[in-house]
Amino acid sequence: MSERTGRIRSPRTYSAVSGVLTGTIALYIALVALGNITDFDSNQQFVRHVLAMDTTFKDDDLMWRAIKSTALQDTAYVAIIVWESVAALVLLAATAMWGVGLRGGSVHRARQASTVGLLMLMVLFGAGFIAIGGEWFAMWQSKQWNGLEAATRVFLISGIVLLLIHLLAAERDERIEPGSTD
Repeated sequence: MSERTGRIRSPRTYSAVSGVLTGTIALYIALVALGNITDFDSNQQFVRHVLAMDTTFKDDDLMWRAIKSTALQDTAYVAIIVWESVAALVLLAATAMWGVGLRGGSVHRARQASTVGLLMLMVLFGAGFIAIGGEWFAMWQSKQWNGLEAATRVFLISGIVLLLIHLLAAERDERIEPGSTD
């Protein structure tokens, strides 16, 4: 850190910070996906109850939204697991790319892969769980099957990591000489 400006000066430090943050999120979502695969029934019940809206206030004006078909409910759950698994793989690959950047390689692809993986999580937890599950299927009304707090936490943490990766890149890019490839 430069004592005069209080800014981190080493490009390796940027790569290390970005890699650790990406790796932490990658580990989390990989464990979530693994848990959903190896303990399929637990969260399958969660998805079924949210989509069926059977623990909401059962307002007639909303219940037409409920999906009662277990085949459709299970298809949605499998799609969630696939999305989580792909996001985990993308973020694990990005973490490895940040590691290459620590050894003096380019971090451009690492930043791109991290961005894709983090945005995948933000779409899943923001659009999927908060917007669709929370509002469309009124998950907020359920005392037993309400995942809004966990979804908000993942959405916000993913967004913070995404911002930090790009802010660190902007800070670093200010110091790169014109004509540099990274």
